[in-house]
Amino acid sequence: MNIDHIEAFLYVVHFNSFHKAAEALFLSQPTVTARIKTLENELDSVLFERQGRGIILTEKGKAFIPFADQIIRTYQQGKKQLKKGSCREEITIGANIITSQYFIPYALPLWKKENPDLRFKFISAPNDALVDKLLQKQVDIAFMKDVTHSGLQNHKVLDNSIRLVVYPGHHYQFQKDLSAQQLATEPLVFFECGAFDWNQVHKIFEVSHVEPRIEFQVDHLEVAKSLILSRSCIGFLPYLCIKKELEQGTLVEVDVSHLIKIKQHIHLTHLKYGVEAPLLWNEILSSVQKFEKLLLH
Repeated sequence: MNIDHIEAFLYVVHFNSFHKAAEALFLSQPTVTARIKTLENELDSVLFERQGRGIILTEKGKAFIPFADQIIRTYQQGKKQLKKGSCREEITIGANIITSQYFIPYALPLWKKENPDLRFKFISAPNDALVDKLLQKQVDIAFMKDVTHSGLQNHKVLDNSIRLVVYPGHHYQFQKDLSAQQLATEPLVFFECGAFDWNQVHKIFEVSHVEPRIEFQVDHLEVAKSLILSRSCIGFLPYLCIKKELEQGTLVEVDVSHLIKIKQHIHLTHLKYGVEAPLLWNEILSSVQKFEKLLLH
């Protein structure tokens, strides 16, 4: 009996669809159908029946679920045990660009310290590429923006909300209830690189019928940040990018929550099935808590 056939069965059970299961497994639908058919032949039992355009699980199919689940779990546990006996266990971690640059260098040493026998492999890639790598099982876990995919499980882990920041001594530093009209008079840097929806920022000015004074439009976070640090402009930037500077006091956040709230998070993402809890789960949560508390001290 092939493990891949049993895995295909559990995916079809969950999605109640051969097509969705194939998508989640990154396989063609005929391949999934063939795997189920082979499994049915081996079990000498029909597991699914057609019902109109859909499928239903037979009674024998329902009865097989706990056994299939146990087989997959036992197989995974066996793989882990063999790895421990022959070589160091390895985890492959993926992260989008902003997390790779600002969080991973902080967290990796902590994870390694807690797991000295674990070998780490790290991949930095755009969000769309990380989805493909997760589905193809090229990475075990990924830090990325929220994605909607039936085969993936997301957990919020890092605040990456958009903040308005100015340089110390700027006349907006202690100003409350800043208006869109006031904002529009200041030179701004706009960072556009898929990090968040800039239309939301534009709306601040659109609803007030004013034109923002965009002096710089860049596609690199560090360039945008450097322009603000050089006192050439002010701007809206993701929190992870500016966290260190806020801690050091070289940049100052201005509260504009009365004008706009752009809440976004980095999510820890992994395959929804075949994973009880991501490896390093406790270490990840601990490192996130330590990372986010740094600003408070």
